[in-house]
Amino acid sequence: MADSKSVVTPGILSGLAGGAVLAGWFLVVDQAFGTPFRTPAMIGSVLFGIEGLASSPGLIALFSVIHLTVFAVAGIVLAWALAQLERTPNLLFGLVTGFILFNAVFFLSALGAGIDVVAELGWVEVLAGNLLAGIAMVSVLHATGVTRRLDWSQAFREGAIAREALVVGLLSGFLVATWFLLVDTLQGRPFFTPSALGSVLFLGATSLDQVQVSLWITAAYTPVHYAVFTSIGFVASALVRQAERQPPILIGGMLLFVAFEAFFLGTIAILAEFLLGPLAWWNIALGNLVGVLTFSVYFWRKYPRLGDVMATEPIERPA
Repeated sequence: MADSKSVVTPGILSGLAGGAVLAGWFLVVDQAFGTPFRTPAMIGSVLFGIEGLASSPGLIALFSVIHLTVFAVAGIVLAWALAQLERTPNLLFGLVTGFILFNAVFFLSALGAGIDVVAELGWVEVLAGNLLAGIAMVSVLHATGVTRRLDWSQAFREGAIAREALVVGLLSGFLVATWFLLVDTLQGRPFFTPSALGSVLFLGATSLDQVQVSLWITAAYTPVHYAVFTSIGFVASALVRQAERQPPILIGGMLLFVAFEAFFLGTIAILAEFLLGPLAWWNIALGNLVGVLTFSVYFWRKYPRLGDVMATEPIERPA
């Protein structure tokens, strides 16, 4: 187990880097919209209960200190978590961290302040900023030696990974498609889900009236559907192979599911918010759960030794 003292300083540096990247991102965004410092002024006003949009230097400075302090704490937590692993994939864990930050902003602002900060600032801007911050945080932790990078190139050069990704991608994609077909049929609108997503992707639909339910659009969307699941299969296969050598890497797999859920729902919210009602978040969540269970059962049967390793190997950072 990693010494808590050994992760504090790298964690603080990681958090400060992530906080600075996010602040710099919104400084550029605010400037592009012709409203410099709008983001810290708006959040600071909400945080301190100030009516209207106050943009005084004192308020912005105070909010900046709080912003960086929160990120420093988050950096320490992230450093401790990654220190439990021998190697971690830089980009993947960075994106996962960004998704977690994005969801934290969404839920904490709604519950704590009673205002949807994400909606006020824009889904795209908040998501992109937090993803960049997450990548920066994990990159700093790799640079400071808290954990080492995972060599993806070696994993993907193994031909078995391609075969596994294709098999599990097609299988999970088929079962998820079957789930949506079943739900759509029970609701009296067969092929609505793929047609709706296809209409947004290929026809630029911006309202329910523009959604065209047809076999042609469903057929056009189907390759995209399977390509997504096959791509996830590549990452999942590489993670499972690494997990045989260091079981805690499965934490990355669980976080990958959380990230995928957030990404899918967030993408719909950004590109086609009008579909969230008709498709229903529970329908999407359960459909993705079907996919995750398919992945889990497939790899558990494919790598039976993984269960023995998890049962016998202590979850601690190797020397």
